[in-house]
Amino acid sequence: MSIVKNKWSIKKLAGHCGARLEGVSLANASTSQLEEMRSALFEYGVIVMPEQHLNPEQHIALAEFFGEIDVNRFFTPVPCHSAIAEVRTSPGQTEVIGGTWHTDHSYDPAPAMCSILNAKKLPPFGGDTHFASMAAAYRSLSPGLQNMLRSLCAWHSDSSFSNSNVGIKPKKNAFRDPTIHPVVIKHPSTGVPCVYVNGDFTTNFENWSLEESAPLLSYLYAVITKPVFTARVVWEPGMVAIWDNRLVQHYATADYSGYTRLMHRITVAGVPLESF
Repeated sequence: MSIVKNKWSIKKLAGHCGARLEGVSLANASTSQLEEMRSALFEYGVIVMPEQHLNPEQHIALAEFFGEIDVNRFFTPVPCHSAIAEVRTSPGQTEVIGGTWHTDHSYDPAPAMCSILNAKKLPPFGGDTHFASMAAAYRSLSPGLQNMLRSLCAWHSDSSFSNSNVGIKPKKNAFRDPTIHPVVIKHPSTGVPCVYVNGDFTTNFENWSLEESAPLLSYLYAVITKPVFTARVVWEPGMVAIWDNRLVQHYATADYSGYTRLMHRITVAGVPLESF
C-alpha cells in the first residue's frame, strides 16, 4: 500500500509512552511533517510508523534530519553503509541484542539522542520491543527520593560488551573509560525530568562503592520498568520506530528461537546531559 503525503494520524500506544503515526511517507515527508514527527517523539518518547520500507539511503536521510549520526562502535555495520548498524538474530540464538532493559549509548559522555530502527526481516511471531517512560517513573517517586536522586551522579561503562554472548565481538580499541551522568537528567529540549540509570551500563553512584550502590540501583530498576510505565511495540514489515534515549529505556524480547530477525539501526548523536 502506498502512502500519500498527508497529515500525520497519531494514536497513543499506552498511558505513559508510545504513539503510532500513520498517513505520511517518511521518504517523501516535508520539513513541517518531519518537525511534527519530532514533536511527537518528544511528547511520547517512542513513535512507530508502519509500512515505510525505507532503503538505506532513506534511513540515513531520516537520521540526518535529527542531527549527526553517531556510529556505534560495537555493532557490525550494514555492507556499503557504515552509518547503519546491523541488529541480527540468527535462528540458533537463545539470547538477543538488547534483551535487557537499557538506554543506548549511556556509556558515552554525550549519549545518543535517538535511535531509529528499521524492520527488514521479522520472525513469524514474537520479537516485540518494550519501552518504559523514565519521565513517568520519576514522577511516581516520593518527593524525598526525588530530592536525593537529584543530588546524585552515576558512572556508566561499556564494559558489559566484553561479556556479550549475542554475536557481538568487539575490538579491544572499541572500549572507552567510564563516564558520569546525573541520576535525574533534564531533557535537553523539553526540560522534563527523567531517571537516567540502566542495568546494562550503570555501575555505581559517584563516591559510592559498587556494594553500596547495588541496593538503590536494584530498587530503581524495579520501579522504572514497572509494566504501568511501558508500551509494547509489535513489529510489522517495513515499520520504523524512533525512540528518544533520554525519555525511555527499551527491552527486546527473545521469544522467537529458531527464526531470523534482522533490523537496521542508526543512532543520532546527542549532547552532554544536565541535572534537573
